[in-house]
Amino acid sequence: MNTTTRERPTEAQSLAALEDVGVRFGRTRALDSVRTTIAPGLIYGLIGRNGAGKTTLLSLLASYRRPNAGRVSVLGDDPFEDALRMSAVHFIFARDVSDESDTVQETLEHCARYRSDFDLAYALELVERFGLDPKKSLSALSLGMQSAVNAIEGLASGAALTLFDEVHHGMDAPSRTLFYDTILDRREATGRTFILSTHLVSETAYLFDHVLILDKGRLVADEPQDELLSRGTTVTGDAVAVDRFTAGRAVISRKTLGPTAAAMVYEVLDQPDREAAVAAGLELAPASLQDLFIHLTEPEQPATNGGTHGRNQT
Repeated sequence: MNTTTRERPTEAQSLAALEDVGVRFGRTRALDSVRTTIAPGLIYGLIGRNGAGKTTLLSLLASYRRPNAGRVSVLGDDPFEDALRMSAVHFIFARDVSDESDTVQETLEHCARYRSDFDLAYALELVERFGLDPKKSLSALSLGMQSAVNAIEGLASGAALTLFDEVHHGMDAPSRTLFYDTILDRREATGRTFILSTHLVSETAYLFDHVLILDKGRLVADEPQDELLSRGTTVTGDAVAVDRFTAGRAVISRKTLGPTAAAMVYEVLDQPDREAAVAAGLELAPASLQDLFIHLTEPEQPATNGGTHGRNQT
């Protein structure tokens, strides 16, 4: 896990900010009262179920659309149709290249022509590292190789804020690892900020300084990953003892197998709490980011044992 820690920036200190932003498509509410700030020099994980609003949020930051409510700012002001602020953000997403005849190298040369901050020499170095043929047309590449070209466009950009929306789609495991490691290298070398939207939560969690979790258009988590994980603990043991220990706590998941139960508690357990659990014969284990994401975005069910966030399974 990335261990960079910083205090939440004020709007004046932020690279970008969303203030009570709402977006509707007809009767569908894609984003609802979203408020967050994006700090310089961090890697953000943007995670959510399908249709949660991730791409809509990124498109606002990239000035692809305007919100129906609230305010978006980049470098302290509205970026929409502002060339300086729009150039500070680079939005990379999967696109259909089935009819494109440009080669890999020509595509990257176009990027250099239209973005003054684009490092073409570095991009061509990445082409070699990803094992791509620079003379091959985009349409002749496999899906994973097309995704690698997309990733290179973002990695070689000098944009202060780079947004990757499921860019690793179709990449094999070695290519994804190279992509992730290069994001870390670029952040360390340049201080750039990255937001990575992904469904591969367990695979990418080590990258993230800060986590944004969207559920049905609302932010249900917006904090440094270490702080989020500090509130997730799985309590396992005799079902009666588990129920007694978790009574009155925020339980977001509970499973049973015969006389044994496992409950996920979403609150910080202090040292006396942990000592009491051990004394009761219970085992405590940290919850993973993927576990927390799954259970924080599950449909609410009535709480049990006095818990406040019951999402129970038996």
